[in-house]
Amino acid sequence: MNKILITGPESSGKSYLAKALAKHFNGRLINEYVRTFLENKPEYQQQDLLTIAIGQFNSERAMYKKSGNYLFSDTGLEVIKIWSLEKYGNVDQKILDLEEQQNYDLILLCKPNIPWEYDELRENEYDRDRLYELYVSTLAHRNNVVEINENLEQRLGQAISYVEGLSS
Repeated sequence: MNKILITGPESSGKSYLAKALAKHFNGRLINEYVRTFLENKPEYQQQDLLTIAIGQFNSERAMYKKSGNYLFSDTGLEVIKIWSLEKYGNVDQKILDLEEQQNYDLILLCKPNIPWEYDELRENEYDRDRLYELYVSTLAHRNNVVEINENLEQRLGQAISYVEGLSS
């Protein structure tokens, strides 16, 4: 099974792309666990980030055990790592350990060069470019990261090309 991570700053098209790719390739989709968590608890504390990380990690592991050719993950633990650093200045070592256990065949890093859309869970409308650079540096040790940087209408085609390249 090919594991593909779709990541990047908020409102960079991750969820749209993850859903569209899963549909296009008839693959499995792992939704952003944080949305489920914060639905029931909109106020969070730093220790909640570990719970969110474990939930995302376990969702991905459970889905990977099922059959299929493609698994698309809408966000990974690098998001929680950056979130924790930005909001609290540090990261729980357990989150870092879990992040290192995540392996992907391809990482699609979405550039925030599309319009920001309001969402009650989003916090950084005016800081997406700086945060994007944090994603670039956080993922620099991975050799399978590609940037998704086309306009909104062309992003899916760009991503499809990269995913198709996995089987070449």
